[in-house]
Amino acid sequence: MTHATLRPEFEELIDPYAPVGQVGTGFTFTEGPIWHPIDHYLLFSDMPADVRRRWDPGRGVAEARRPSNKCNGMTYDAELNLIVCEHATSSLVRERSDGRREVLASHFEGQELNSPNDVCLRSDGSIYFSDPYFGRMPVFGVERPRQLGFQGVYRVPPGGGAPQLLVDRLLFDQPNGLCFSPDEKLLFVNDTVQTLIRVFDVAGDGSLSNGRIFASGIRSSLEEGVPDGMKCDQRGNIWVTAPGGVWVYAPSGDLLGKVRAPEKVANLAWGGPDFHTLFLTATHSVYRIETKVGARREPFMNARTPGAMGRAAPQSAESRPSSPQPSPPQNLTLDPKRCALIIQDMQNDVISDGGAFAGSGAPGHAREQNVVENTRRLAAAARARGVAVIHVWFIVERGAPGLTLNAPLFEGVVDNNALVRGGWGAAPVSGLEPQAGDFVVEKMRMSAWEGSRLETILKAQGRDMIINTGAWTNMSVEHTARTGADKGYFMVVPEDCCSTMNAVWHHASIDYAMQNVAVVTNVEAVIKALG
Repeated sequence: MTHATLRPEFEELIDPYAPVGQVGTGFTFTEGPIWHPIDHYLLFSDMPADVRRRWDPGRGVAEARRPSNKCNGMTYDAELNLIVCEHATSSLVRERSDGRREVLASHFEGQELNSPNDVCLRSDGSIYFSDPYFGRMPVFGVERPRQLGFQGVYRVPPGGGAPQLLVDRLLFDQPNGLCFSPDEKLLFVNDTVQTLIRVFDVAGDGSLSNGRIFASGIRSSLEEGVPDGMKCDQRGNIWVTAPGGVWVYAPSGDLLGKVRAPEKVANLAWGGPDFHTLFLTATHSVYRIETKVGARREPFMNARTPGAMGRAAPQSAESRPSSPQPSPPQNLTLDPKRCALIIQDMQNDVISDGGAFAGSGAPGHAREQNVVENTRRLAAAARARGVAVIHVWFIVERGAPGLTLNAPLFEGVVDNNALVRGGWGAAPVSGLEPQAGDFVVEKMRMSAWEGSRLETILKAQGRDMIINTGAWTNMSVEHTARTGADKGYFMVVPEDCCSTMNAVWHHASIDYAMQNVAVVTNVEAVIKALG
């Protein structure tokens, strides 16, 4: 099957001859695909059959839930709880990993919702969903009268509460698929009956404004297919179900090309280990196709530990068993003339409120650790004793040319337009600006060693004892410690001069991995050891 290239940019997103492989078939009508980022399986709904199914490469297709309340769109929240649109109950629900079912939205102004259809999450935890009345029709739901006289788009606030209507009541005939742009400043919503996509500006409080038509005329008299499911890729292109398969629009609204499928496609979602496999729920079958571009970084994709659906979640700091690390060494002695202090990734986008990665929880953990003040105090003591102070910053040019997107961390830099040279986000946090005599090293990897001039400076200065501080503990700090140990440097990590997304991740690194590659201690012990 050959896909249709309408503009050259389309072939940067997908091979025009990319095969469309069948994952499973024999279903009634498939919808709502979502990929689990940890356990690596696809969930999808067989809506008229009232069954939720799952597929993974090892076991194939199996039933996951019956009945499923004729569920439609699904996604995960940041803790990998499943968020489900249910046609039969006219509800948006959260299914927690321990089996609890929580109704997030079922009524608006005292009237039952029509039938929540599709759903997406913002990084602040708010939930957006569309509410056409397909679930009150035969086959696709439970036939019953409507209570609301309109079809809306809603938001559930981060802490829960009544759904907030975001658009004019008469704007949409049947609002359906919806998705955010990579920076979450735009929300796209399509209308199955009007055969178009609208785009809205998203304010800081989550409200929508300046609605306008992004694409129209998504119809054909020759091929089956309508605007239904819709997703945004990491570059901001919009992929929407349409006649013949999936149509792909550039951020400008230009139609780039068409992905062909053997059956009418109702929805789509990226999955696979690197989120470069596009799954298509297409009437009686589910298909997959490899793409050159990955998904927009959704909040649930940042989960990196066993979580929902029957596996143990990370323990809280309070419930975690006592860790095996020794107490900070009492006899630690450091020669200032051989020492260098690395202050890594302490930049606004990384740990500041309002930064590109603020939604990760990093600003809160930085405050818990008092990391900025502790590191500032350590740097002042180091300078006074002749220790070389080296600031390591993650810096990219606008558009991040040369940054390989081989890992979620690097994709996140691009998706969030983060750490761009000259911008506020790339600047050091207040209190940790370079001082006279300090060095600044730039990198585009996790480890401070990779592709940087760090080791050149260390060798020129005769420094072989490294005091390793910064963000994020379990990523940049740990990678730098591991590589430094391999290179023969004596690595010291004052844990209260490091922070990450939360205490669980921090201690997973400090209490275990770091113990094998560094002396783990605290700021007071390091200052004392410097004399």
